[in-house]
Amino acid sequence: MTATLVAHGLAGGYGHRTLFEGLDLTVAPGDVIGVVGANGAGKSTLLRLLGGIDMPQAGNVRSSPADAFVGWLPQEHEPVPGETIAAYIARRTGCAPATAEMDAAAAALADPDADAADAYSTALERWLASGAADLDERLPVVLADLGLALDADLPMTALSGGQAARVGLAALLLSRFDIVLLDEPTNDLDLDGLERLEAFVRGIRGGVVLVSHDREFLARSVTRVLELDLAQNTSRLYGGGYDAYLEERATVRRHAREKYDDFAEKKADLVARARTQREWSSQGVRNAMKKAPDNDKIRRKAATESSEKQAQKVRQMESRIARLDEVDEPRKEWQLEFTIGAAPRASSVVSTLSGAVLRQGAFTLGPVSLQVDAGDRIGITGPNGAGKTTLLRALLGRQTPQEGSASVGASVEIGEIDQARAVLAGPRPLADAFGDVVPDLSPGDARTLLAKFGLKADHVTRPVDELSPGERTRAGLAVLQARGVNVLVLDEPTNHLDLPAIEQLEQALDTYAGTLLLVTHDRRMLEAVRTNRQWRVDGGRVTEL
Repeated sequence: MTATLVAHGLAGGYGHRTLFEGLDLTVAPGDVIGVVGANGAGKSTLLRLLGGIDMPQAGNVRSSPADAFVGWLPQEHEPVPGETIAAYIARRTGCAPATAEMDAAAAALADPDADAADAYSTALERWLASGAADLDERLPVVLADLGLALDADLPMTALSGGQAARVGLAALLLSRFDIVLLDEPTNDLDLDGLERLEAFVRGIRGGVVLVSHDREFLARSVTRVLELDLAQNTSRLYGGGYDAYLEERATVRRHAREKYDDFAEKKADLVARARTQREWSSQGVRNAMKKAPDNDKIRRKAATESSEKQAQKVRQMESRIARLDEVDEPRKEWQLEFTIGAAPRASSVVSTLSGAVLRQGAFTLGPVSLQVDAGDRIGITGPNGAGKTTLLRALLGRQTPQEGSASVGASVEIGEIDQARAVLAGPRPLADAFGDVVPDLSPGDARTLLAKFGLKADHVTRPVDELSPGERTRAGLAVLQARGVNVLVLDEPTNHLDLPAIEQLEQALDTYAGTLLLVTHDRRMLEAVRTNRQWRVDGGRVTEL
């Protein structure tokens, strides 16, 4: 069915904090609306409100028709212990809850009640609309098409990060939602997966609202852009695609600055002129009192009238100032100012693999013979499950090959952002966990540094595991700034970062002088970051391009 989703006067946040308010949005069939904004601006909160997961602080969300099938797919896969691939996909596509609802309605038919029959009819329609009737037949076909030779009864916990991302994509491709809400759907997808996702989004008949950090995906997919401004607690909808949004946003901000500068200049000029007139008026009275003889009434009268005229001019200036339309100064947005701490240069050879073969279950990487020299800047690409993460572990001396040899050079100081963001994890408060990783910093200096990465008092006291993925990623970047490194390893670093932070990371990488190993599927980052070597990992083999 075709459906429309309408939000009116929407306000969202958590606790007593409001992230945005007065938001109006209509999602019609064929719309693909990209939601952008800094981490913490409320992008995921907005999707949860549109999906009916949470209640808004103000305003409302309505769908037409009222029974439209709205699908919300969160950015994290929310693994359930013991859940199989088939069960996971049934849950993510909405087929599992639709089946449970129909089963409950069918059981209620035993009670001869007209309402039970109506409820069953409604539940049956929703079950059919969800695609649950033929999900078991469609599932193996889609998995095979995605290159996943996996048993659908395999537990999700047994999958690699890349395989889990592909199963998440399979769930999306198998879904039959009228309106789709996607939160960071590009995370961990390889280039083939990104192209499939783009084709799905462009081909969907219903409306789509998506949050993504992938600039190329946004440029290829969205028809409009909704920007959430954290500093102002406001929102603005831009027509056109992502690149048009960037141009229009720059124009809007330039005009806002010009309008304020013009207002501030006029006001300052009027204030200065009023001050001068006031000084002239006061000086004129004093001079008249000093110079005019007591009996020179004509000169005293003239001086008095002159002073009154000056005072009148002051009042006119003050009136003009009061009549000026006040223009608020545009607030400067918070920006991540990031540098990578430098350590003394490592040995001339950072790492070597010689005929290395690494096995992990049924997967084999190798034999691989490679050498990483100091100062190399290597971009690493390849499909999910090809062995990129295994290759990194071998190069860093964290996994011993079953055949061949691996060695790491002397004086190597490694800084790493891994896919799992495991540098900082666990139930301890962020301040304590960060202090353990960077013990040379005093607690005060550690908090100051974290604040520069947007992690303030309400973040540092929270358990690390309760932070958002974007917040954990920024904490990991803070570690890189605090610790000196000469070998930097980034495995999908753009996952969960907001767009301004990604651009700042690219700038920091441009000035970083050490050795760089960069694994990414972010097409614009691959273009922006300077490299002198490129490796492609595919099918357990590594090819230098």
